[in-house]
Amino acid sequence: MSDDQNPKFRDVLTRMRKIEGQARGISRMMEEERYCVDILQQILALEAAARAARTKVLDIHTKHCIEQALASNNKTDQSEKVAELLALIERMAR
Repeated sequence: MSDDQNPKFRDVLTRMRKIEGQARGISRMMEEERYCVDILQQILALEAAARAARTKVLDIHTKHCIEQALASNNKTDQSEKVAELLALIERMAR
C-alpha cells in the first residue's frame, strides 16, 4: 500500500522507515565491532524514535477509532474501545 493510499499513517510510515534505517545502522556498527557506548547511543535514539511513532499512532487511534465509537450510539462498542485504550495505556506505562 502506497503512502497516498493511506494518508492517515503517512507521517508514521516515514518515521518507521527512518527507524528501519537506524536499526540497519546499529547492526552494521555491531558487525564492525564499534565502541559499545556509540552503539548504545544509537539504540537510545532508535528507542526515542519508536516512542514518537507509538505516540503518533495512539493519537491517530484516539482521534479516529475512539472518537468514532464515542460518537456512535453503540454502548458496547464504546465500552470496548475505552477498555482497550485503558489497557493499552497501562501497557505503555510499563
